[in-house]
Amino acid sequence: MTRIASVATYPISVSRPVPVWTAHEEIKAWSVILTEIKTDDGLAGYGLIHGAPAGRICEWVARFSEIIRGMDALAHEAVWDKLFALTSPRPGAIEGKDGAMRPVPRGERNAVMAAIAGIDIALWDMKGKAAGMPVWRLLGGANRPLFTYATGGYYRPGTTDADYGDELARFLDLGYRAVKLKTGAGSVAEEAARVGAVRAAIGEAPDLLLDMNAPYDLADCIDFAHRVEPHRVFWLEEPLHWYLQPADFARLAAATPIPLAHGERELTRFTVRDFIVQGGISYVQFDATRAAGFTEALRVAALAEQHGVMVAPHTAPEIHGHLVLALPRCAWGVESHGGPETDPLAHGLFHEHPELRDGHIHIGDQPGFGLDPDWKFVERYRA
Repeated sequence: MTRIASVATYPISVSRPVPVWTAHEEIKAWSVILTEIKTDDGLAGYGLIHGAPAGRICEWVARFSEIIRGMDALAHEAVWDKLFALTSPRPGAIEGKDGAMRPVPRGERNAVMAAIAGIDIALWDMKGKAAGMPVWRLLGGANRPLFTYATGGYYRPGTTDADYGDELARFLDLGYRAVKLKTGAGSVAEEAARVGAVRAAIGEAPDLLLDMNAPYDLADCIDFAHRVEPHRVFWLEEPLHWYLQPADFARLAAATPIPLAHGERELTRFTVRDFIVQGGISYVQFDATRAAGFTEALRVAALAEQHGVMVAPHTAPEIHGHLVLALPRCAWGVESHGGPETDPLAHGLFHEHPELRDGHIHIGDQPGFGLDPDWKFVERYRA
């Protein structure tokens, strides 16, 4: 049996030349936590975590490493269940009768689910390496070009609508056929004008997706949707305030023909379930690197297929591309952020990165996720 011997984390941060904003928060750097699991027979697996605060997430990974050390490294379900069980009360837990830590405090759930994500993804990477095949093949998928889009249009003070249009047009020069614009920081009228300016800049052919970062209540979002409908918008992503629930999404879906996308900030399949079943979303964007890992992403995908909802994972195409390749019936594509200039962390962290050709990325045949860290890059940008 291949047993888990050690778990390590490497928080990495590459400063942006100029801070940018979504509608909700400032971003000063490209950041990720590389997770490494080694086994007693020398095998290594790597996972990615997108979350903050990085230090707190790394602390949880370290605590969990003590719990899973010695477990079967190929038993990802057993590891996942053991760690997830720590988030709820258990008989005898407060006295430590089961030998594990006490229940995780409620306020730590985001960091804990991010820590589980990194561990779980690293175990899947290891599982593919142990089998000598890429994860997509391990899951029974067939390799094919994966449709991708490039996200841009992050807010920068003093930038005009025309500037944002030029920015997204440059993605088309790289070979993308679809682009996603950050929206929602201004009034409904201002943002609708911004969308119109970008559509004029990129032309009618490319798909235009809107990433809204939860800016509006229901009434304002319906107004916004009606204003941008003439611009052939592909989807509205995270369109409603964070506290609005599936019933509100369902009302929005009934009010506009623009499809809705949601799910990147959900922590488990159980809350995603309600958006899929009751919320009227057309695309589910569960992010395995932000919460719960690849194991949970597969469960979300199975539920989505049963309800005719497409899977369009949030970011990390080098990870989520394997999920999409395993879903020939219900996966739409993956998210990218352009080339090395606009996404230096993703292009620098590993020796190889999925190649973009003709609007599609191409995943290779390397075992696991094909992640070979560039340790010089890691040490240079280690936070």
